[in-house]
Amino acid sequence: MSVAPAARAELLHRMLAEAEAADAYRRDTGRVHPLWGNGSLMSVAMVRPRRREPFLDDPDYAACLAMIFDAVLERAG
Repeated sequence: MSVAPAARAELLHRMLAEAEAADAYRRDTGRVHPLWGNGSLMSVAMVRPRRREPFLDDPDYAACLAMIFDAVLERAG
């Protein structure tokens, strides 16, 4: 939610790619990635600026969550 709505999809796909790269790094080296953490989407998100988490009845927040869930499901096959 810290970026404009038009930029969110691109950022989300970049974050998912970073999480995958960090996971591969962790599997290969046994250590967490120095920038992107342990390979989880949460560890990638925590290094970025963020706002205070709103309540679920916030339409913008709900749209962000839906976008994330859709992208994760799409990558899962």
